[in-house]
Amino acid sequence: MVNKKYLLLLSVILIMNLLACAPDMGGVVILKPDESSHVYEAHEAVILKAIAIVFKEKSIGTNIRIDQKNLRVDSDYSESGDWRTKASARVKRLNWKACEVILAVTTEKKTKTGWELRRLLQKAQYDTFFDVIELQIYEEMANVE
Repeated sequence: MVNKKYLLLLSVILIMNLLACAPDMGGVVILKPDESSHVYEAHEAVILKAIAIVFKEKSIGTNIRIDQKNLRVDSDYSESGDWRTKASARVKRLNWKACEVILAVTTEKKTKTGWELRRLLQKAQYDTFFDVIELQIYEEMANVE
């Protein structure tokens, strides 16, 4: 009887460890790309250019395009092994001095049934991404002056 309790406890601990490691083993399968947003105090054109530069520097997709009319930066998929990644950012003017950036990084893993959308970036990674964009915005503002 005691051995069964220990075996059950050990099984529960093992299952909990596997579940805790699941995000590290390839991400969670999702139905649509996650989005995260951040507010910057800069002009839309400067923000769009900064985002495009960061996408290029970090190799987040290929064929990065700035759409000034629709205030967007988009990329095509960049493949590496069984993974592919692309990014999209929208800029929305909030008031006379602030713009909101909505960022979506789409990551897919190749499986036997096709490409599956996976979550690899968490809030902390999006925050780091926004910090890098902010530094690039400051660089672009310094270049303009």
